Amino acid sequence: MTADAFASSSSVPTVQQGSFLTLHYRLAGPAGDVINTFEDKPATLSVGTGELSPALEQRLIDLPEGARATFELAAGEAFGERNPDMQQWVAKKLLNELGDPHEEYTVGDVVQFPTPDGTGQYAGVVLEVREDGAVRCDFNHPLAGVPVTFEVLLIGVL
Repeated sequence: MTADAFASSSSVPTVQQGSFLTLHYRLAGPAGDVINTFEDKPATLSVGTGELSPALEQRLIDLPEGARATFELAAGEAFGERNPDMQQWVAKKLLNELGDPHEEYTVGDVVQFPTPDGTGQYAGVVLEVREDGAVRCDFNHPLAGVPVTFEVLLIGVL
């Protein structure tokens, strides 16, 4: 190991694009917490892979390992504005194919749907239920269009 490599490895690492992080974080809007890992196991993520929004990742850049910080983001900055086109009716037939055909949906339920390629999931919040069993879901991020508090404790930076 060279002296320069040793010197840089002994300093406190800071978050950069591509850093792998172990952290606790909290995302909250006006209605309260949406995600809070402080009471549970810490999260792990890579900066620049889309696991957090670009606005949140930008707040992390250059923070040193061990830092605890809170950021206030303006409405729409963290997850964009609410998009009315992201509210869609989902037919009961499709809901039956994707899940339990006996499921009864109510306003406020969060429903998981598979991504078109089948490799992941996305969620919608039930806004309305029709008599025929169809539901109108809001697929906007729950914090879209509202001010967001982002609190973070960086446990490890690789």
